[in-house]
Amino acid sequence: MKLIKYLFILCIAFGTFPKINAQDKKTLDLETAVMQRGNLSPESISQLQWMGDTDFYTYVKDDELFRGNKKKKDKVILTLAILNGKGGFDLKKFPRIVWDSDTKFRFKKGEAYFTYDIKKKVGKEIMRFKKSAKNRDYHQGANRLAYTIENNLFIQDQQLKNYIQVTNNDEGIVAGVGYARQEFGITKGTFWSEDGSKLAFYQKDERNVTTYPLVEYNEKPATIRNIKYPMAGSSSEIPSVGIFDMATKKVTFLNLEEGKNDDSFYATNLAWGPEGKFVYLAIINRDQNHMWLKKYDAKTGEEITTLFEETNEKYIEPERPMIFTPSNPNEFLWFSERAGFDNLYLYNTKGKLLGKTKLQFPITSFIGFDKEGRNAYFQATSEVFNETHGYSINISEMTVSKLTTEAGSHRITPSKSGNFFIDNWTNVDVPRTIDLVQNDGTKVKNLLTAANPMTEYQWAKPELFTMKSFDGTELYCRMIKPSNFDASIKYPVLVYTYNGPHVQLVKNRWMGGASLWMYSLAEEGYIVFTVDGRGSSNRGRDFEQAIFRRVGYVETKDQEFCTQWLKSQSFTDENRFAIHGWSYGGFMTNNLMLRTPGLFKVGVAGGPVIDWSLYEVMYTERYMDTPESNPEGFEKTLMTNYVTDLQG
Repeated sequence: MKLIKYLFILCIAFGTFPKINAQDKKTLDLETAVMQRGNLSPESISQLQWMGDTDFYTYVKDDELFRGNKKKKDKVILTLAILNGKGGFDLKKFPRIVWDSDTKFRFKKGEAYFTYDIKKKVGKEIMRFKKSAKNRDYHQGANRLAYTIENNLFIQDQQLKNYIQVTNNDEGIVAGVGYARQEFGITKGTFWSEDGSKLAFYQKDERNVTTYPLVEYNEKPATIRNIKYPMAGSSSEIPSVGIFDMATKKVTFLNLEEGKNDDSFYATNLAWGPEGKFVYLAIINRDQNHMWLKKYDAKTGEEITTLFEETNEKYIEPERPMIFTPSNPNEFLWFSERAGFDNLYLYNTKGKLLGKTKLQFPITSFIGFDKEGRNAYFQATSEVFNETHGYSINISEMTVSKLTTEAGSHRITPSKSGNFFIDNWTNVDVPRTIDLVQNDGTKVKNLLTAANPMTEYQWAKPELFTMKSFDGTELYCRMIKPSNFDASIKYPVLVYTYNGPHVQLVKNRWMGGASLWMYSLAEEGYIVFTVDGRGSSNRGRDFEQAIFRRVGYVETKDQEFCTQWLKSQSFTDENRFAIHGWSYGGFMTNNLMLRTPGLFKVGVAGGPVIDWSLYEVMYTERYMDTPESNPEGFEKTLMTNYVTDLQG
């Protein structure tokens, strides 16, 4: 409901609410767009996935599990009634499942994991855990579960009657969770070896980190909840990595950075070697401009060697661990932006470079290997940066093949054999299409062609286009107009922005990647415009690094240039422009209101950074360095310096 209130501010500031007189179709009002947006999303296929190592796919519909392949018609292989009856479960709806083999799937219910054998029609409980268990990490092969309770790490084994408490930490030392405030691609804190005999885990010592009070308003009277929040230039978390051996029941900590016990480095992108003897880490200095990929002995904790180093005069940001190839346990793939765009580099475990891809656009995600490990699959933007496509790569030759052809945003899921892949794709004209495709690109079966969920409503397809900024840099833009757009009318304009790292707003997908509320605002008589200026993602290293040490400078110039172009159009009212954004977009909203006074009449800033010296260490120091080393940069981004310039 906050969004409705914020947008109401725009409507009040701009005066009247011009209405569209729909004859046959409904008006898309703001409440519908916000509160019922799920009902207006394109149809999809629930739990569509490959069945183990087979070329059969499965999905769930109306509490029934279907199976199909290239030749056979989809058929029901299990119902909720049978699962409850023969499986002995009491499920209200079909659970979310994960195939562990060609015939067995696993699911969670309450505080337990269960398995069910499709062939034998037998189900059983395989693991039960405490309700207080957080950050659960289950190893299917070993049937072991790692989890945290408060600041300590635990392991539960089905063969054990009781749990194992791995750590017994003092307050301020936290084990088994992601650290570094989820930067560097960190999303979890525990990592099983391939056979489940050892568990690696992050641990952070945050006793020297400043405490920040949060006021809990939902209690009466309000209470204070203190959190640890490391601000730019201040003391940060001290990282460590432990290895717990299930055989010895002992923890060995890796000897990181020659025994340093300080906050001068980060340890991230943890990966196990296939044999379970070695752990690999990316060590990054506090300045985040130098990375060492290191190999450690999991038994002794000692560093064995540095495989290679990477440096950059601005910053380096490894976000993915090494990926070992199934065909050769001594070779791995590594993501790097060293050549300007995220490419894949093939190395051996001695640190020798064996090959690389040479794409002039970024690889956005790695999907996996085929059964033999000779080919891998990934997603990348293609030369059109607001699209996403599926690709395969021949590992021995490091040659790349594009698997998807239609313009738009594709998400591919290859079968383990590599014979087929499922292509789930969309663009501004296609709500969603899901196809079964052979590995040579031949479509063999359409699984879904979603209908337009907006047929009952009045709305207009977004316009996607590029524009050259003040210095010739090409930027991707999106414009949403009223469905009854009249070029002779001057419309008020809302510019919606983020324009910060790791976010791309303008995409060739259904509705152009825009939220439904933007279309409702257009139907009220507004034009809604968005541009991904420099600093935003999926355009390569140099495009993002343009903001280094002066966030809010070149982004503001890009946004200002595009806004001035929009004001010059005959169909816009140059006196009624608004700007809105959240988080980095909130910072940009304030930046544009205060540093380009008069450009916008109204600004609505959600969750903005006002003073970058008060934001967290890992993010801020990557893009701005520290307040001590870059005082001029921090001073220029301090929003309170410009409040007297506010117009609007």
